[in-house]
Amino acid sequence: MKMQYVVMPSNDIRTNLATEQYLMNSGKLKAPFMLFYIEGPCIIVGRNQNTLEEINQKYCEEHGITVTRRLSGGGAMYQDLGNLCFSFVVPAKDQEFGDFKTLVAPVVEALHEMGATGAEVTGRNDIVIDGKKFSGNAMYTKGDKTFSHGTLMFDVDTGAVENALKVPKDKIESKGIKSVRSRVTNIKPYLAESYQKLDTFSFRDELIKKIWKVDDLEQLKEFEYKLDETDQAEIAKIEQELYKNWDWVYGRSPEFTVQRRRHFDGGTIDARFLIENGKIAEVTIYGDFFGKKDVAELQTALKGQKYAPEVIRQVLSQFELNEYFVGLDATEVTELLALQQ
Repeated sequence: MKMQYVVMPSNDIRTNLATEQYLMNSGKLKAPFMLFYIEGPCIIVGRNQNTLEEINQKYCEEHGITVTRRLSGGGAMYQDLGNLCFSFVVPAKDQEFGDFKTLVAPVVEALHEMGATGAEVTGRNDIVIDGKKFSGNAMYTKGDKTFSHGTLMFDVDTGAVENALKVPKDKIESKGIKSVRSRVTNIKPYLAESYQKLDTFSFRDELIKKIWKVDDLEQLKEFEYKLDETDQAEIAKIEQELYKNWDWVYGRSPEFTVQRRRHFDGGTIDARFLIENGKIAEVTIYGDFFGKKDVAELQTALKGQKYAPEVIRQVLSQFELNEYFVGLDATEVTELLALQQ
C-alpha cells in the first residue's frame, strides 16, 4: 500500500511548519506519510539556536526574509522559492533517531533516477553531490511519531544564503572551506536536461512521481490528502502561538559571565552561564545539535547549583546525555560544561 502525502498550498514557512506539526499530532493521517512545501525567502533556525547570532538581521529586514524557529534541532537554513522541502512522518518505533540515511533513501533514489547519480547522504544529516551540500535534514520525536524534514536546493539564490546567515568561524574551519557559498550548490545542474527546464513546483511533482513510482499524479489522487477548513483553523492557531511568536522565534538571550563553546563533529554546543555569588543563576545551552529530549531539562537541573566542576559533573551524571546530544560523546560534553576557564 502506498503512503499518503500532502502538498501544502501555502508559501509561508510559518504556516507550513504549523501544518507539519498539526498533521503529525492530529491523527488525520496515519504514519508513515510525506509532506511537500515551498516557501518564499526565509530562515528557519534550529530549536536550540540563538537566533540573533545565526542571522544577519539587517539583511533579513531589508530583503523581507521571514525568520522563524522549528521544533527540531540542527542548524539554521535559508530557503526561497527555489527550494523544495519534504517531510517524512513515521512511527517512532520504526525509526532510529538520527538515522537520516535510511529515511531519506527514497528521495535520493528519485534524484538518481532524475540524473543526479552522484547524490549521497554524508555526515550527520546532509545530502551532497560533488562534495557540495544541497540538502540539510533535521529530526524530531514526540510521543509515538518521529518526523524528519529536509530541504532540496533546486534553484536557490546562493548569494542570499551567504548574506542572510552568519556561520561561526569554527564551523567553517572544521569543514576546511572558505565560505558558505563554496559548500552549497543547487541540484538543478546535475539533473538530466529534461528536468533542468522545470520550476520548483514542477520539480516537486516529478519527484513525487518518482517516489511513488507512477507516471501521472492522477494515479495518486486517493493518496493525496487535502486540508479542510477544520485543519486550516487549527493550523492558524499553532502558527500564531508558536511560529509567529517573538518569544519562541527570538527568545531573550540572557546576560552571561561564562561562555563554554565547542564544535564537535556531531554539532556545536554553546553554553552561557550567569554566575551570581558562586552559583548558577541562569544557564542556556545553544547549538545546532540534535536531541530526542529537551536541553531545558538540563538547564533546570543546573540552575541554583554551585558553579564548580564536581557539582556540574554530578548533576549531569544523573542524565543520559546521549538523549539530549545525539551522536556526541557524553564525557566530552560533560567536561565542556564542567571545566572552568
